[in-house]
Amino acid sequence: MSYLKFDKDQLVNLEYSLPREILRTNKSGTYSCTTLTGCNTRKYHGLFVCQLDELDGNKHVLLSSLDTTVIQHGEEFNLGIHKYPGGFYEPKGHKYIRDFSIDTIPKTTYRVGGVILTMERLLVENKDQLIIKYTLKEAHSKTTLRFRPFMAFRCVHNLSKENMHVQTKHGFSVNGINQRLYSQYPELYLQLSKENDFIEIPDWYRNIEYSKEQERGYDFHEDLYVPGYFELPIEKGESVYFSCSLQEEKNPADLKTVFEQELSKRKQRDSFKAFLNNAANQFLVKRKSSVDLIAGYPWYDGVVTQTFVSLMGMLSNPKNIPTVEKILDTQVQKLSGGLFPKYWGVGKYIYNTMDASLYFFVVLQKLEMATKDPERIWKQYGKYMESIIQSFISGTRHQIHMHDNGLISGGDGSIALTWMDAELNSVPVTPRNGFPVEVNALWYNAIKYTQYLAKEVGENRLSKDMEQLAPKVKRSFREMFWNNDKGYLADLVSLNGEKDWSIRPNMLVAVALDFSPVTREVEKKVLSIVKKELLTPNGIRSLSPRDSRYKGDSKGTQDKRSVAMHQGNAHPWLIAPFVKSYLRIHKRGGLAFSKSVLKEFEKEIHQHCIGSISEVYSGNPPHEPSGAISQGWSVNALLYAERMIKELEKKFEVASV
Repeated sequence: MSYLKFDKDQLVNLEYSLPREILRTNKSGTYSCTTLTGCNTRKYHGLFVCQLDELDGNKHVLLSSLDTTVIQHGEEFNLGIHKYPGGFYEPKGHKYIRDFSIDTIPKTTYRVGGVILTMERLLVENKDQLIIKYTLKEAHSKTTLRFRPFMAFRCVHNLSKENMHVQTKHGFSVNGINQRLYSQYPELYLQLSKENDFIEIPDWYRNIEYSKEQERGYDFHEDLYVPGYFELPIEKGESVYFSCSLQEEKNPADLKTVFEQELSKRKQRDSFKAFLNNAANQFLVKRKSSVDLIAGYPWYDGVVTQTFVSLMGMLSNPKNIPTVEKILDTQVQKLSGGLFPKYWGVGKYIYNTMDASLYFFVVLQKLEMATKDPERIWKQYGKYMESIIQSFISGTRHQIHMHDNGLISGGDGSIALTWMDAELNSVPVTPRNGFPVEVNALWYNAIKYTQYLAKEVGENRLSKDMEQLAPKVKRSFREMFWNNDKGYLADLVSLNGEKDWSIRPNMLVAVALDFSPVTREVEKKVLSIVKKELLTPNGIRSLSPRDSRYKGDSKGTQDKRSVAMHQGNAHPWLIAPFVKSYLRIHKRGGLAFSKSVLKEFEKEIHQHCIGSISEVYSGNPPHEPSGAISQGWSVNALLYAERMIKELEKKFEVASV
């Protein structure tokens, strides 16, 4: 039996099945995303969504959906489903679904009378191509399949509307057609593995509704163009393959071979960890000579701070070392003035983040632990480490600089420079200009690691400089942020010395570092208050519920969600520093609780994005998912935490022998 499976009763219940989404990606940045039933509920949904660097660098929905119809004895049974105004669904193909499972790839089984039809789909790993396999498992009469493609040809952030500019003329390819609705787009090839008839009936399907966009306060009606439909006979036991691609398939009969070759690359997903590993791989993107990570699907590109945090999870598997190095090599090419850009993608980089540069050192620490080769780390990245430290000392963009006390401040309130970067009307919700607690702990960690690594490779001058600076930073950090009476660290100190005692998770990041400026006793107290006020089953809250600014619900319009993002939402990525600190304090005694923290997430891969973890969750019960349906640092944090638990278990097993 499949580890992750849904039955008929669950699937025909739209209240249950529509909130559950399926995501598949490939290494070229292409993705396919819809709900369990195939009914799109977001403008970001689509069977074939491509990253078009040659157009504008954005993701574009080319093929929105593909309605499949089973025809027997002149009767038609449409397996598709779309929502229209008034809560009206047409057709109602979900009523024919019998089960959905994921072993290696998603598989949907339909039953129409005596007909049993399965559908399996995958994206070709390194090519802009979707292949769907249809297999007629059972049939007692002559059976015909009809495929009706719904085309969008628009950016994921927009919606398609009926217009006079669409190019209705299409070309013919082997066993299919090729079409582009607008001249600036590439040609889209729709082909089948066997001969078929294409019936040209161009039409617009108007006012298709996307309920998730309605919830989010956006335009939620779309018009989709259908050029006609493909029709072909199918025999019992036969499989037919449908291809959607940016390149023509010269011999569509080979689609079966391509499908089977791609399927052989996929790994069995028979456990929670197997699903996490698969989800983590979905964020990897290879373009030309660069390798990078998508922050989350369906709307993110790259977020550099999140990339570095994710790499710590990737390094839980030694096989990922070469990939991690390629990603780092890609990132360091963007370093300017000691800063990494906040986002990556096509276009100009914007250098407005102060924590990404310091997380770079944390990744190098984990990479050195994995390779056990400090010389290699220094040779590849030493000059970048020095550049960052010198830039922070002398000063760089956005008033980021070191003060006489050794600590780092930055910002003027107009730009959010830390990971808490949500905005409302272009104004940061949590600006945190001044001295952020985690930034200064990361700064201390960077100094100490540079001191260690420089000494290991014989760079004595740099090592001595860092050795002189480190005690000052540690002393100043404790004086500025710690309050013994309160028993925790200030989240932020302004330039005039005003301290923000908001209970936030940034102090958790500060105490969980390998080189932390605080004592174990301080770490223990911070961990205690985080556990008491911020820990939820789905992550660490971004603000204590006792705070008057706390927002425990993450639903609603963009404005409401922006306010809640760092004023109450629970963030799964923070589970990694929590588990790390908890195990460091409690050692063997912390294993059972740490395991229970991860166990809570196992049910989540059945909820929002099937097989993955969302970006954030509501701070209040029942902690509903929000944000991107699949987020890189959320997934990788759980893999990192799982690895720390396993390593500690192994350590005690060896000790007991």
